[in-house]
Amino acid sequence: MMSRPYKPASDASRWVVALLVLFLSVAAAHSREAADSLLTQYDTHRQFQVANAFFDALKASGFIDETVHFEADTPPDSVASQVWYWGAEYYCDAQRYAQSLRLALKSLPLLERGNDPLVLGDCLNLLAVNYIRLSDYERAAHYAQRCYRLDCASQDADRISSSLNTLAAIYMAARQPKEAEQYVLRGIGEARKAGNPVRMAVLCGMASEVYHSLGDEVRSLSFATQAYQLEKRLQRPEKAAVRLSQMAAALLWLKHTDVARRALQVAIPQLRADGNLQSLGIACNQMGGVLLAENQFDRAADYYREAIDLFVKLHDDYNESHARLGLYRALKPSDPAAALAQMERYKELKDSIYDKETAQSMGRYSSELRNDELQAQNLAERAARKRAVCVALLVLAAVLVLAVAVWWAMRRRQVRQQQENRRLRERLEELREKYHQLVVVNAQAGESAESVPAGEEPSEPTFEQQIETVVNQLLDEGTLDVAAVARRMGMSPYRLRQRVQDATGQKPQNLIQSIRLRRACHLLDTQRQLTIAEVGVLCGYADTPNFNRAFKRAMGVTPTQWQNQEPAAGAK
Repeated sequence: MMSRPYKPASDASRWVVALLVLFLSVAAAHSREAADSLLTQYDTHRQFQVANAFFDALKASGFIDETVHFEADTPPDSVASQVWYWGAEYYCDAQRYAQSLRLALKSLPLLERGNDPLVLGDCLNLLAVNYIRLSDYERAAHYAQRCYRLDCASQDADRISSSLNTLAAIYMAARQPKEAEQYVLRGIGEARKAGNPVRMAVLCGMASEVYHSLGDEVRSLSFATQAYQLEKRLQRPEKAAVRLSQMAAALLWLKHTDVARRALQVAIPQLRADGNLQSLGIACNQMGGVLLAENQFDRAADYYREAIDLFVKLHDDYNESHARLGLYRALKPSDPAAALAQMERYKELKDSIYDKETAQSMGRYSSELRNDELQAQNLAERAARKRAVCVALLVLAAVLVLAVAVWWAMRRRQVRQQQENRRLRERLEELREKYHQLVVVNAQAGESAESVPAGEEPSEPTFEQQIETVVNQLLDEGTLDVAAVARRMGMSPYRLRQRVQDATGQKPQNLIQSIRLRRACHLLDTQRQLTIAEVGVLCGYADTPNFNRAFKRAMGVTPTQWQNQEPAAGAK
């Protein structure tokens, strides 16, 4: 897709745009819906001022934490890719999936021409989610596979677990739970490896739905209970309500209707308050089932009607069909004619939901994915055998190539770092001074993390602890990269990579990223007077949006949401 070239506006049009931006910016401070008008205006004029007003509206609505600001010389494609991507996220969050899909498709080709595979992967995942919601499972699988391949290339266990969860969701929506099972179980393994409780809760919830569809209600209840306990520990009541609904689904099939009713009585008000229409509709269907089992037909009919209204609004034919069938059963004793009308609509929906061609397409995508993984495994095995045979002959050449590559990479990174340091030097000095003052104050108050109980000898730090100490020192100095860590540790980058792999099973880049995020969590918990931008800079993120994106991807919440938690929760 070709973007329109950026042309300076005339003086008159500048005044018109300036007045329009001023008006819309004021509206954005009072209403999240102002983002709609700003997106429409940006599509018409492609003005960077309108883009800035759009991000101001997102911040005013609480959708993002920090203001994103573009200058007149920002490349138009860079502005457009960000506006359309975040517009798509905004619409998806509002459950307006058609609008979200339109903007994500506009953003995708611009992101493909960029050099940030993480943002590209996020966009591909967003496209897959939108297509799931719109019941186009073949296209959803296409984009989810692309996202999965990018995440596998990054070797980031957390991102891989997210992609596997999306693939499981697609096959669940296409009613192929046996295919979904393999993805969700592998996703749980990756989430456990990444140590991310937020992702683990999501995947356990998905596993509960998978085993519910497979008829294994005992395992379904077990996974839903695990997910609920995780959400309670994470203090996320809106997600805990969803897990209660998943528990109720299994409890109903196990004939524990009293327990299911109590769970739904807690979940439904929370889901209404949160505006989670999809989960609310499902919970209403479940409460209707509980009341049917108790022969409370009129009350059951009320819940089924509410579910139908929600699913019609969401264009969710599958769940609407279940609500129609339930309403038929609730109306049959008192109003057979009305019940018959619901049965006719149920049959129409059931016939239109799924066909043989879709099943064949989904099976093809599943086979392609397994073939890709098998080919990758075979290639890795052949490469390993070849390396074992040739290693003695290639040692010298490998050392020379590695030395040249390291020098070239270090030189490029050094040039980029020097350019960035010229812009940030004054601010970094100010933040470092503030940070060191805070450390001194904490040490004087007896809060130093290095203190040792009386009578005990300090233990020798582990290799990972040594790495963390060096990374924190380099962050304070503003010179963090893998080569700098290697120099400070007194070893080559190649040796550092081997030691880190042996000690932690991670790449140095991933370990450094984890340390930076732990430092961010600590600062957000203990130094609440710092702004989000200042915390990002102290953790090596000069670009606040990148810090927000990396933090939310790893922790499941934005930095601001983390900072607003109770101290006990934030200290986890």
